[in-house]
Amino acid sequence: MNKVSNYFSESFRELTEKVTWPTWQQLQQSTMIVLVASLLITGLVALMDFVAGWPLSRIQ
Repeated sequence: MNKVSNYFSESFRELTEKVTWPTWQQLQQSTMIVLVASLLITGLVALMDFVAGWPLSRIQ
């Protein structure tokens, strides 16, 4: 039981003292980067799907 208690106390200490949390501005910037990257990748995949599907639809 001591190991479990020690684990939780060390986990709490790590979260409160050792972890560096991002600021609100850093979090917003990271979110925008992920959003733009996701949109670009989605567009690229859609374009590749269209380019690959168009000739195949003409074959039928």
